Amino acid sequence: MPKVFNWQIGREMDYLYEGKRPKRQFAMLLDTNKCIACQTCTVACKTTWTPGRGQEYMFWNNVETKPYGYYPLGWDVRILEKLGVQDVDGPVYEGKTLFESAPSGERILGYLPDDRDYAHPNVGEDDSRGDMPQGALLEMPHMQWMYYLPRICNHCTYPACLAACPRMSIYKREEDGIVLLDQTRCRGYRECVRACPYKKTFFNPVTRVSEKCVGCYPAIEQGRQTQCTITCIGKIRLQGFIGTPETARDDNPIDYIVHHAKIACPLYPQFGLEPNTYYIPPIHVPPRFLVQMFGAGVGDAIAGYRKAAEDEKLLGALLLFGATPMIVHRYEVQAGHSIGYDEKGAELVRVPLKEAIHVRAAFDEAYQAYRTNIT
Repeated sequence: MPKVFNWQIGREMDYLYEGKRPKRQFAMLLDTNKCIACQTCTVACKTTWTPGRGQEYMFWNNVETKPYGYYPLGWDVRILEKLGVQDVDGPVYEGKTLFESAPSGERILGYLPDDRDYAHPNVGEDDSRGDMPQGALLEMPHMQWMYYLPRICNHCTYPACLAACPRMSIYKREEDGIVLLDQTRCRGYRECVRACPYKKTFFNPVTRVSEKCVGCYPAIEQGRQTQCTITCIGKIRLQGFIGTPETARDDNPIDYIVHHAKIACPLYPQFGLEPNTYYIPPIHVPPRFLVQMFGAGVGDAIAGYRKAAEDEKLLGALLLFGATPMIVHRYEVQAGHSIGYDEKGAELVRVPLKEAIHVRAAFDEAYQAYRTNIT
C-alpha cells in the first residue's frame, strides 16, 4: 500500500493511492463559539441541493448538539469504538488510522448505518452534559456544557469514500480539491457510505446511486463562497483555500488562522483522512473531550483564540467571517481595518477592527423626550 504524508497527524500513513495534492484545496473554517444552531445553513443547503425524491433524508449540511447529537445516529461513537482507544496527545499521532486498521480483505475500517439511524436528525438537540443541583451558582468552567457542531463533507485530502469505491466513481478535482461523485459510474454498492467516517455520503433509494456535498462548486468557480457560508446569520463560517504548513501564506486568512495562529483544528484527525473543514473549538468544554474530537493542539487553539484581541492580524482574519459572499484570497490589516481582496487583487470588503460607539443622551432636547425609561 502506498505511503502518503498527512501533516495533521505529523507522519506518513498508508493510503490506497499515491498522494497527489490538487493545485489548491477547498477549505472551510467554522467558529463553534458563535454557532447558535439556527439551522439556516442546513435549510439553505437542503433547498439548494437536496429537494428531490430519494433525498428527503439527506442533509449534506447539518448542525449537531454535542456531546449527545449525531446524524446519522451515533456516527462518531460507533467509528471511535471500532478504532479503539488511541493516544492523540502528541504532535505525531502514533496510533492507527482507519486505513491502517482495516480488517483483512477490506480497504478501510468502517460501517454501514442502518436506515433507522437516519430517522432522528435532531436527536440530542440542546441536551447538556453535567449536573446543575438546585440552588447552584454559575461556576467556570461550566458545570453543564454542550455546543453546536456544524458539519459538511470535509473534502478530505485522502478521502475514504474515494479509496473505498470499487467503481472509481469518486474523484478529487485538480483545480480546487473538491471531492465529487460521477453518478454515471456509480452502481450503488454503498462502499462510500460504509467507508466515510463522517457519514457524509448518502445513498438515494430512488435513483439507486450515491450522492454527496458538491462544495457548491458552481459558486466556487465564480469566486463565491458556499451557500451554507453566505447564508449563515451568525457569521461563523469562512470558506476559501488552504495550503500545507510549508506553503501557507500569512496573507491568506484561512492559512493564517490554521497554520500561523493555529486556533482552528480538523475534526477527528486521527481518522487519517486529512479533512479540510476546520473548527475553532468551544472554549467552555472539558479539554479531554475536545482533544479526542479535534486533536492534541486544541489547548493551544483555545488559548490563542482567547487572546485574539491582542493580535491584529488574527482579529482581522476573524472579522472576515460573514463579511462578504465572495472568496477572500488575500487580506491585510491597515489603518484599523481588515481588507479582503479577490484573486485578481480587487478589494472585496473593508471591516473596521473596532466598531464606533455612540452614546445618545437620555433626554432628547430636540423632541423634549426621554430615550430611556427613567421611572
